Formats: sequence, C-alpha cells, structure tokens
Amino acid sequence: MKLKTSLLIAAAFALVGAGIGGGYWYAMQRMGSMTAPQPATAADAASGAPADAERKPLYWHDPMVPGPKFDKPGPSPFMDMQLVPVYADAGADQGTVTISPRTTQNLGIRTVEVTMGRMNTGLSTVGAVSIDERTMVTVQSRVSGYIEKLHVRAQYDAVTRGQPLAEIYAPEWLSAQEEYLALKRSSQPAARDLAQAARERLTLLGITETQIKRIEQSGKADARVTLTAPDNGLVWELGARDGMAVTPGLTLFRLVNLGSVWIHAEVPETDAALVRPGAPVEARTAAYPEQTFKGKVAVLLPDVNATTRTVKARVVLGNPGGRLKPGMFATLAFASSDKASLMVPSEAVIHTGARAVAIVAEGDGKFRPVDIETGRDSGGMTEVRKGLTAGQRIVASGQFLIDSEASLKSTLSRLESAAGPAKNDPPGGGHVGAARVNSIDAAAGKLDITHGPIPSLQWPEMTMGFRVEDKTLLQGLKPGDRINFEMRGEPDKDGNYIITRIQPDLSGSKK
Repeated sequence: MKLKTSLLIAAAFALVGAGIGGGYWYAMQRMGSMTAPQPATAADAASGAPADAERKPLYWHDPMVPGPKFDKPGPSPFMDMQLVPVYADAGADQGTVTISPRTTQNLGIRTVEVTMGRMNTGLSTVGAVSIDERTMVTVQSRVSGYIEKLHVRAQYDAVTRGQPLAEIYAPEWLSAQEEYLALKRSSQPAARDLAQAARERLTLLGITETQIKRIEQSGKADARVTLTAPDNGLVWELGARDGMAVTPGLTLFRLVNLGSVWIHAEVPETDAALVRPGAPVEARTAAYPEQTFKGKVAVLLPDVNATTRTVKARVVLGNPGGRLKPGMFATLAFASSDKASLMVPSEAVIHTGARAVAIVAEGDGKFRPVDIETGRDSGGMTEVRKGLTAGQRIVASGQFLIDSEASLKSTLSRLESAAGPAKNDPPGGGHVGAARVNSIDAAAGKLDITHGPIPSLQWPEMTMGFRVEDKTLLQGLKPGDRINFEMRGEPDKDGNYIITRIQPDLSGSKK
C-alpha cells in the first residue's frame, strides 16, 4: 500500500514538473516569436534563403511608424512591439513570386520570348475595279462641220495609236486651205509672211502637220480631215454618229488605257490607320482565282461613308493582258508597312481593365508582374510599346489560365497577393491576416485582436486595436473567436488601417 502511495506521489510531481517545463518552453517560444527576425518574403523562406540572423541589418524600425530609424533592436517607443530589422536586400525581390518547378509543372505554366517583328495587319477587304482615270484621253472637234464617215462605231471598241476614228467635212477648212495655197503661189514680197500666218491658222483649226504637207504637195485644198486615236486603249465614250453636225469643243470620243486599273477598297474606319500610301497590295478575283494581281495604295480618300463607316483607299494595279475589267469585284490583302516592334502572344497579356500586365520569368522559379503598354493586336500577337525588352521571357500561361478572362484575373490576384503589393499597384490592394479576438467595442466600431504575421506589411505577430469600416462586421463576434480579416491597402489620414471584412476562421488555427 505504501509503495502504491509513493508511486502516485512521484507521478504527481513528474506531471507538475512537466507542466512547469512546458509553460516555460511556451513562454520562451512566444517571446522568440516577438523578437526573432522574420524572413524578408515568403519566397525567401520557401527557397531556403539565408535567415535574417545571418544578414547584417541596415537599421531597425517600427512597421506601424516606418519613418524613424534606430541603430539597435529593442521595444518600439510607439507600439507595444519589438522593432523590426531592415536589410539591404529587403526590397530587392519586392513584387517577385517564387514557384517551385514542381508547382510550375502542375500549373501548366509555359513561357515565351519577347521578340522583334513586323505586325501582320491581317487586313483584307473588297473593292470594285474601275478605270485608271489618269489614262483617259478626249478627242474633240476644233471646227464646225459634219461627220461624213465613222471608222469606230461602237463603245468599248479597242483602238491603237494613229488609227482613224472619223472623217469630218469642214467648209471653214476649205477656205483656209485655199487662202494658204494662193499665198504660197504668190510672188509678192509680203506673200511669204502672209503664207506663214495662213499656215499657222490651219494648225489652229486642227489640221495636222501631215495633212498640211499633203496639201502642199498636191496643191489642192481638202475640206475633209481624219481624226486619229492619240493612244492605245478602248473607246470608253462615243459621242459621234454619221452625218452629225459638230462644233468646236464638242467631245466625240473618250479613250482609256486598261494597262493599269484602279480599285476603290472599302476600308473600315477603325483600320484606316493601317493603310498607308505606298503599302503593297495583292488582289484576287473570282474570274481568275489562280492569278494574283500586285499593286500599291495610291491614296486614302479624304471622306468617310456615313452609312458603312468605311474609308476608300485607291489602289493602282497592273493589268497584264487586260484581264481585270471595270466593274469586277476583287479581294484585297494589305501588307504591313510598319517598322519592327516588340511583339508577344496575345494570350500572355493580362487585361485587368485599368492596365495591362505581363508576368516576367526571371529564372530560378521567380516570376514578377510588370505593367506594360500595348498597341495593336493581329494574328494572335500583341504589340508592346513599353514595359518589356527583346529577349525577356514572359509567362504565356497554362491551359487553364486561358479558359476565361476571369481565370486570368484571379491568377494574377493570387500571384500579386503572394508577392505583396507591387510598386506600381494602386492604393486599395488590401492586406489579410488571421487573429484572435480579445475585446469588442461595438458602439465605437472597434475591436482589440492578437494577429499573426502579416507579410504584405512586414508586421510580426502582435496585439493591437483596429477600427472597422462597418459596425455590422462586429455582429456575432465575442472574445476568444478566431477570425480572418482584411484591411484597406493604405492607412487613413491618421495612419490607421481599417478592417473591411471579417470571417470566422474555420481552419482550426490556434495562433
């Protein structure tokens, strides 16, 4: 019996000793958590970076009042907490996320290189073939008379240079020719000068040099003159008929050359900046699908169709063999005439609404979000004007990241949350933490909590009071509750961070 009593007493002393030892160990651990230096970032801890104790601090400060700097550790004169060391490389990896190769593979993350190249405009449109108005020639009568004979009687007949078009009988020409021949035969001293003036009159009446020489050789006046084609082409307009009276200035023929043609392409107003004079163009028609007609943009016409919101671009095309006929429809492909620029796959650009972001792969599993300025999109590529350099590698995302724009945004949010607020992030990014509720003042909208470390602010574990944005957030809370909370990204004018959201901590955390 005595032996049993002795054993019970010994066991009781052992339990008491263990309790005292455990309490002492817990107290020392708690003090260590208040004073032990924290890793600069979660990435450093994950990658096995040197602990803060192995690095030399530049100075110490209170994260709640970061302005004053202290040359040694100790309690903060402003808050009930220890001063936190600041190291030379504390901001080196700001905004950088480290992801293990295994996680990178599981997420399906792939990277691409930022390259220089020319944007393929991909602009294709249609237009109708028309004549090249620069080749049009007009044949008119210079005297009054009558058409005795037409050599070309139908519109669109082909003619060649020098081919007779029509013969005109002009009484006025008859008297002028007889006067010239009479003066030429005269032996009077002044007849030579008068004959020269009469010859010039024949020229003004439209009589060609060849006809004048024929009159001089034959010595007979000829009141009939033949109008000839000044160039090769088609009779585009025919205004002459047999026996018709003509007067000076009356248009009898209009000739055009179809060696080149125009196409007025309908370019959408939004793509007008992509079409520039001199840009090469390729045209195809349904009539000749195997043949490509090459040309260039001559001019962008200065008017916009109010109905279709298109701008006309005049394209000049070579027309070998006259295959392209006025009125035909053609499909036009415009080639780019832009200078080389930085390009990345469009899927690699994350559009958040207010900005465009690319995730730069810096090697060794490190990724950093960078704000970029984008230009045009074409053919699955996006022009980058600012923010990246050629040769950098950026994340083109895994397959699940391109399911929807929402997936891209949530992924960026997770990356930026893990990395902490980036340098260029707008205010209001928010900070999150976990805490135990100590006391609540519902009337004043305040509560006192003991929260764990908050890496985004480089805060260690400490006890402090906060105001809430809405007093309804305190409903249902009681001292001892474990909560997850979120604060505004920037303090108010008094330097206080405001809690904007509170949720019960269901993870079972005891911190």
